[in-house]
Order: sequence, then C-alpha cells, then structure tokens
Amino acid sequence: MSDWILYLLIGVALAFAISSWWGVRRLKALHIRSTVGGEAQESGLAEQRVAVILNPIKAGSMEAKGKIQRGCLAAGWEDPVFFETTAEDPGHSQVRAALAYKPDVVLVGGGDGTVRVVAESLAHSGVAMGLVPLGTGNLLARNLDLDVNDLHANVNTALFGRQRYIDTARMDIENSVTGESSEHSFLVIAGIGMDAEILADTNAGLKKAVGWLAYTEAGMRHLPGRRKKVSISLDGSPAQVRNIRSVLFANCGLIPGGIDFIPQAMIDDGMLDVVVMSPRSALGWLLMYVKIMFKHSGKLPVMTVYRSGKVVIKCPEPMPTQLDGDTAGEATKLTVHVEPRSLLVRVKGRD
Repeated sequence: MSDWILYLLIGVALAFAISSWWGVRRLKALHIRSTVGGEAQESGLAEQRVAVILNPIKAGSMEAKGKIQRGCLAAGWEDPVFFETTAEDPGHSQVRAALAYKPDVVLVGGGDGTVRVVAESLAHSGVAMGLVPLGTGNLLARNLDLDVNDLHANVNTALFGRQRYIDTARMDIENSVTGESSEHSFLVIAGIGMDAEILADTNAGLKKAVGWLAYTEAGMRHLPGRRKKVSISLDGSPAQVRNIRSVLFANCGLIPGGIDFIPQAMIDDGMLDVVVMSPRSALGWLLMYVKIMFKHSGKLPVMTVYRSGKVVIKCPEPMPTQLDGDTAGEATKLTVHVEPRSLLVRVKGRD
C-alpha cells in the first residue's frame, strides 16, 4: 500500500473519530448532581405489624419464613402475615392484600422481580420495605450494602434496621406497531436494546446452574449485532439522533459480580444516570470493558453517561426493553423519569 493511501485512511479515521466525539458532546444533561445523602433513621416503633410477600419457589424461602416468625415472636410482636406469590401473579394482588393489613413494614422474600413489583405499590405510601434477598441477582440489596448470602442478618435488618428514603423510577413503554402500552417501576437499572436481548436469550438452565454468569454466555453471542438508530431527549431538550447498541437508565450502579458499572450513580440523588452504548467493533467493546473494570474516568465516544430526571427515546422500529433484569416487551417510544425519595427501605444499623 502506498504511503498516500495509508495517510488518507488515517485521516479519514481521525475525521470520523472527531465527528463521532463531537456528536456525542452535543447531547448534554441539564442538571448538576445534588446528592440527598440523608442518613438512615431509627423507625421509632416499639411494636410493629409485619406483612411478608414471599416467593415460595426460591431457595431458602421456608428458612426465611421461620426466621421472620421467630424474630417477631422474640420481639413480642403480633405474628407476621404471609402472602405467597404465584407463577400467575408475581406479587400485585399480594401487596394489595398486605397493605390492607395496615403494616408498619412489608418484607419481601424473593428475587429482583418480586422486589420490583412490591416496591411499585409501596412507593409514596410511607410504609417501609424490608429486603430478604433470595434470588440470583438481588440488585437492590447489593446497592443497599446488604450481604446477600447472610439470611439471618438480612431478616434482622428487615425487621429491626434503620430506615432511609431512596429514589425509584418509572418507565412508560409504547409500541406503535402493536398499539400496546404499559407503565412500570424499576429500582436499579432499566434499558433498551442489547441488554434486553441478552436477558431474553439467556439459557434458563444455565442461569439456574451458575447464576448471573449465564448472562456472560448470552452476551458474547450478541456482541456482533448491528447498531440501531434512535432519538434521545434529556429533560425536554431537543432530541438528538444516535446509533446505539443499548441505552441504560441507572438509578444505582452496582451489578452482580461486584462490578460497579456506574460508580457515580447514587440511589438518592434525584436523577438517573443515562448510559448510551454505541460500539461498532470488538475494539469498542474492549475499551468499554477496560473502562468499567478499572473504573477509568476517561471519556469514551462509544460509552457516554448523562444525568437526567426525564428521558424520552423514540425508535423507528420496535426494540426490546428490560426492567431490573426482567424483559418488558418491545417499544418504539420510552419515557423514563425518576421519582425522588419515593420509597422507604430498611438498611443496616450502626455497627
């Protein structure tokens, strides 16, 4: 290859990189972070009415039930009331029945899906939620610094721990092709694009055998996919068209494996961290991996993070979505917004 052709190719590559970087820079968040960071407080209750939403098929569910009953008995409280989820109803009617009981705290024994369903009803209610994580991901529990492998400690925290308010978020999903629409809450990370494809394509048997590591196998198979065009608007700003593989909406940033995917994401700052991922090659994915694993502060055109209270995404063709690790159908339009300090949760007391 002659020198002038080589120089031309280098020049074109540099021009493309600069234009890509500039296009990313044009999409700006309108807010500066303002962390709430309020300290957890004692519940102030000498006696409590305890309701429990329990997923009976999760490993450890019966052991958790016994520990909750013994904890209430030792405290001299009324017996806790249990409501079990089913395959047909992951917790919607159960949490309504639990709230009719007028509890001081609702304990959730299950995985991320059960926690999300219960939190959707408890948000803005002022009723505290206590976590007894029994799933494989347990994303919210991890972000609240609970040891997901210590059942005894988690029951103790759920019953007797301190309390703090955290943010939740809502996602409105519209599909202009089918005419369907829905609205859901999420607590940790929702998304559209490749992340939802991976969740839908993860082998159930492998997930049961190795837990969250099963997502890695599905992820490797989806790396070669094509980017898709979407428009993104932050907090009512003019929409910008981007070619993306995935857009994530993070209320907090810790994911399974102890990976702090978005270190700056805080669960009580009144904002979402919006991650636009647009790699087009193996090199792009490699750079993203290095940035995440080593928490590098440098900016990458293929992975940009913005802070926003409300995000609107429109897609020419339907794209898959997910909420805290559960698939949520396809969308041609998403409207995602944060609900600051809307959920009261139990957290560990002072050491």
